[in-house]
Amino acid sequence: MSSVLTSNNSTQASTTAEDTLKAKSRDAGVISGGHLVARALKNEGVDTIFTLCGGHIIDIYDGCVDEGIRIIDVRHEQVAAHAADGYARQTGKLGVVVTTAGPGCTNAVTGIATAFRSESPVLHIGGQGGVTQHMMGSLQDLPHTEMMRPITKFSAGVRTTERVADMVSMAIRECFAGAPGPAYLEIPRDVLDREVDINRAVIPEPGGYRASVKTAGDAADIEKLADILLKAERPVVLFGSQVWAARGHEEAIALVRALDIPAYFNGASRGLLPPGDPHHFDRTRREGFDKADVIVIVGTPFDFRMGYGKRLGLNATLVQIDQDYRTVGKNRDISLGLVGDPGTIMAAVLQATTGRIDKGAHGKRREWMQSLQALEESATAKLMSKFKDNSSPINPYRVAYEINEFLSDDTIYIGDGGDVVTISAQAVRPRRPGQWMDPGALGSLGVGTGFAIAAGLAHPQKEVLCYYGDGAFSMTAFDMETANRFNVPYIAVIGNNSAMNQIRYGQLAKYGQERGNVGNLLSDVPFGKFAEMLGGYGEEVRDPAMIAGALQRARESVRKTGRSAVINIWVDPSIYAPGTMAQTMYK
Repeated sequence: MSSVLTSNNSTQASTTAEDTLKAKSRDAGVISGGHLVARALKNEGVDTIFTLCGGHIIDIYDGCVDEGIRIIDVRHEQVAAHAADGYARQTGKLGVVVTTAGPGCTNAVTGIATAFRSESPVLHIGGQGGVTQHMMGSLQDLPHTEMMRPITKFSAGVRTTERVADMVSMAIRECFAGAPGPAYLEIPRDVLDREVDINRAVIPEPGGYRASVKTAGDAADIEKLADILLKAERPVVLFGSQVWAARGHEEAIALVRALDIPAYFNGASRGLLPPGDPHHFDRTRREGFDKADVIVIVGTPFDFRMGYGKRLGLNATLVQIDQDYRTVGKNRDISLGLVGDPGTIMAAVLQATTGRIDKGAHGKRREWMQSLQALEESATAKLMSKFKDNSSPINPYRVAYEINEFLSDDTIYIGDGGDVVTISAQAVRPRRPGQWMDPGALGSLGVGTGFAIAAGLAHPQKEVLCYYGDGAFSMTAFDMETANRFNVPYIAVIGNNSAMNQIRYGQLAKYGQERGNVGNLLSDVPFGKFAEMLGGYGEEVRDPAMIAGALQRARESVRKTGRSAVINIWVDPSIYAPGTMAQTMYK
């Protein structure tokens, strides 16, 4: 026993000596690569990084401690990357994930690819073996920069400590150039550990190395769009995720209200207008697009979610606004395209219409809105039988309806799953901007836990509810412990059909009952026990009448215990979303 104590005391003495040495080094005007990373992140306004520890990156942690940057360590790098993405979406600032080399990087790939397709500004800093071990087969050595290049806007390595902060700033600049997106920066361990004269290190000043991205594009095109909207009798606008990501929601709302334009919402822009607002539409998109004389698409591409542009009326004047020049007019010809910041453009268009309102056209727009509103009410009425279905197994439409009834004005809703989450989009209406989160165009399962952690950290005063499919929950659920550990518990609701049901439908339709259930059936797992294992509340629900009470008990438990709750709702595996049955994701 005494020898062990001596050993521990020696270790403590050694650690103290190292700390003293480091302190003296800093006083002497030298700084390590890891501390330069932290300094550069601090200058950018970064307050949080998401990570899983590894020997290649530990000096970054030491720097973050000195700079007051919060370190959120998770159990899997995929969750760290999703959390960085979610933090960017919730704060409007840069998200940062730091991983070790090799599997640390590869585990984060799905999260970075999700951010790439979702246009989310995330900096991924990855470790690497020392420069002195280049091409010698060092621990966890992989060609990270080459691997990450196709799914980032920028991918490069740092070769000298003096350039660390400069390269961090360079990567961040790329994250915000045009439409935002992720960047990858590899820093070898010896570059991070090496100390250099602070006067020789290149450290860009805060705010001194990036131009404003709040551009309005061509002034002549602003006038053209103003004229188009003033003359339109049946205009519609669809706001995509860029509108919220660029924080252009106030300008978007001002435009549709001033000009009486029916507004539809996609992705992160759900919630820009509250349910019941006269300009908020969501069940009549097909009718709106088919009958409109002007369609304005803001901040979303003509990808599979838009039928590659084919779902837009062929006879309408089609206008597209986007932050990325390459997106405008891709897959579908347009009448007018504008490239720039969505909020800035919409504010300029509204300004250009001031004092020029055509009363005749304006009156017809109100009639147009009223006709669409009548169709909205009719569509809602047709859904009510599903929303209030008392069947058992539980109709997933009933679950979606009960979740929407349960949401408060301050609940952030996260969808992580296939068919049950697709169905939820027909019922769930977030009450405020920024309170809807989904995977985006990549369709990644497993985003929910990281998003929940990020949302809780960004908005500790808000409630967070994540609705999972049972397949999605299984992928990242253990990081619910991370949420509890960092005091950001949330409510997890699982629509459990014991299958990967969105894919299962297509297999059954194509191959029949004998072969259609291959590779998509899961076990019946009572996930409520998972929350109990972590010290939280869990409940199994098989009766639709019990859903509301179970959700309320989960809310009360989270508030009381500070632990996440899981409500496992057993849903009917024979009920599918309309898009699943039409296989629209593949058309």
